Amino acid sequence: MKLYCIYCVCTVRTVIKIEKIMILNLTDLSSEPLQSQIYRQIRGMILSGDLQGGDILPSIRRLAREEKVSVITVQRGYEILEKERLILSRRGKGFFVSDLNDDKKKELAGERLAEKLEPIIKLAQNEGMNKEEIEDIIQKVIDNI
Repeated sequence: MKLYCIYCVCTVRTVIKIEKIMILNLTDLSSEPLQSQIYRQIRGMILSGDLQGGDILPSIRRLAREEKVSVITVQRGYEILEKERLILSRRGKGFFVSDLNDDKKKELAGERLAEKLEPIIKLAQNEGMNKEEIEDIIQKVIDNI
């Protein structure tokens, strides 16, 4: 009779999730919809570098619970961020900040600035202001910031 001794070595893979605490300042008093507030604030955190590529975002349900808003509201905010490729979702894993280099971040911020300034500049032109007058006012605003 032979005795065999069998050893089994098992390795356990441990995945550690590190989530940054997300602090959003949402208010019902604003005319801006809550989903837009979520989108705008997370977008700002990404473009400013407060959230880095690969950072894990709270799940839709968790953020909804923490902010005391509807799951649909958070989902819509996340969908806009996904369409702009600022975040990506991995089935079963959650939402992550996309890897964006500094040039891409500045490009996105510049596009948004141009988008917001265009109607204001057109309004000023319709009210009789010329290019130099508009530039002077913009420069004064920048100097006062």
